[in-house]
Formats: sequence, C-alpha cells, structure tokens
Amino acid sequence: MNVRDFCRRQFKHFNAAALVDASDAYVQHLESGGRMFLTLAGAMSTAELGISLAEMIRRDKVHAISCTGANLEEDLFNLVAHDAYVRVPNYRDLTPEQELHLLEQQLNRVTDTCIPEVAAMRRVEGVVIEAWKRAEREGERLFPHEVLYRVLRSGALEPHYQIDPADSWLLAACEKDLPIWVPGWEDSTLGNVYAAQCLTGGLRDVHTVRGGIEAMMALTGWYAKTAPKSPLGFFQIGGGISGDFPICVVPLLQQDLNRPTPLWSYFCQISDSTTSYGSYSGAVPNEKITWGKLGVETPKFVIESDATIVAPLVFNYVLDDG
Repeated sequence: MNVRDFCRRQFKHFNAAALVDASDAYVQHLESGGRMFLTLAGAMSTAELGISLAEMIRRDKVHAISCTGANLEEDLFNLVAHDAYVRVPNYRDLTPEQELHLLEQQLNRVTDTCIPEVAAMRRVEGVVIEAWKRAEREGERLFPHEVLYRVLRSGALEPHYQIDPADSWLLAACEKDLPIWVPGWEDSTLGNVYAAQCLTGGLRDVHTVRGGIEAMMALTGWYAKTAPKSPLGFFQIGGGISGDFPICVVPLLQQDLNRPTPLWSYFCQISDSTTSYGSYSGAVPNEKITWGKLGVETPKFVIESDATIVAPLVFNYVLDDG
C-alpha cells in the first residue's frame, strides 16, 4: 500500500484526518497551477527533515522557503558531520552535571541529539568566514543563504560530506537556486560568529550580510511578481519568526503600499502549540483573516501534532502519485 492510500484508509479522524485533508488540498493547489511557500521553525534540519524535503524541492512541490538561521545552518552541519552526532535517548533524565559533561565534550544538545562543536560548527565556520571576507573585499552584499549557496557550489566542503547529498534540503535548494528568507539570522551559530568577526575586526562591514528589512523588501518584490501568476500557498512548520515574517507580506503590500495583491491561497500549520490567549503560534487560522493575510474562502488547516512525524508524512503523501 502506498503512503497516500495508507493515510486515506487509516487516518479518518481528528488530527489524522486533518493531515489527509491538508495533504489533499496541497496536491490540489499544485495541480491547479499554484506554488507553495514553506516555513521551517524548530530544529527540523537536525531532525533530518531533508530526507523528505529535498525531494519535495527537486520535484517542484516547494518553491520558496523561510527558515530560522538554525535550520539553514543545521542542514549544512548534518551534511558534513553526521557521523559525529551523538544521540541521547534518555535526555529527560539528565542531571545538570551530565549536561555540563556534554558541554565539556563540546556536544550541543537539541532534545535527544547533540551537534558536535568541532566536527560540525568549526568545520563549516572557516569556509564560511572566508566567503564573507571575499564578498567584503569585492564590495558585495549577500543574504545568508546566498553565502551558503556559494560555499556549496565551491566544493570546499564536499570532501567532508557524511550523508547522501540527496538528503540535504539545502543542497537541493542550492541546485534549484530556490529563494530563501532567513529572518532573525543573527539568532544562530553562524550569526553569532559573524557578529564576533565584526567585533574583532575580522570583518569591517557589518552590512556584508544583508539584514531583516532588506529581506522583507526582497520578499515584497518576489511576492508581488509571483502571486498574480501563480497562487501562493503557505505551509508552516511550527511557529515563530520563520512563519510570522513572510505571512505579513500581503498586508504590507495591501495596507502599507496600497497595492492590490492576491491573498495567500492555501494555509496549513503543523504545530504542537495549543490555542491560548495572545499566542500567535497557537492562533486559529481565521484570526489571520482579520489581519488581511487569508481570505474567507482560503483552504485552512491546522495539524496539532509533532512536526517531525507529520511533515514527512505530508511530504510523502504529496510526492506519492499512486
């Protein structure tokens, strides 16, 4: 039984039914000529979402991404240091002293998985710093993903690949030259390294890597050009800035620039944030109607579950053409 048939037979109620409904609507959106904008919060790259997301990108099921700086870099870390990662299945039982021991081993824990400082972060750091410095010398200004695209295309890290390159969503995005927005990039390991380079004089121009306002301006131009030709759907994994940042582009165009523009044409969020007072991540989709982001007729779905389980199922459902 293929994935799509399995889900349709087994997933008939509650969040399982929402998964099937959202997946069917995703397929219908693409088949009607629409495109999909994906947002990544949490630690989905460390959860190896690239295994299914990379194929979504290669097969034109995802057309643009907004992600945290952590998700951008952690797919690259996993690509070059996978074998040195350490899994801690009993992470709930760790004492503060055991956590300190992980620090002393230079193992940075993300739930049950430790990212190795030397094999991952330091291996990537030197190559990326050189890319920043080269851009500065040549008077270029680049967005965070553009720097990593250059690093990947240079082949400098290729001898260190430890997973099948087909399982890296960043490599797939690079091959497609997929547009990526990384709001709040400084809240990441490489963002911290960049700040340190600026503070110590390694980099003289803090603006070599372009920031948030320029990213929003670029997104505004991209949306205004793309949406009238191909209706844009919004598939949100988690909450936070990676989702909040791009969805605001529609009211920005309509209300702040007074430019008529299509609303988002599909919306789905996978979240374990329960509906609560004042929580944007836990807000029901209809609240977005009041902000001019979604319409009354926009297909809207919320799957309240663990994205590490749900997202690969949705992706394989969409990829499965029977």
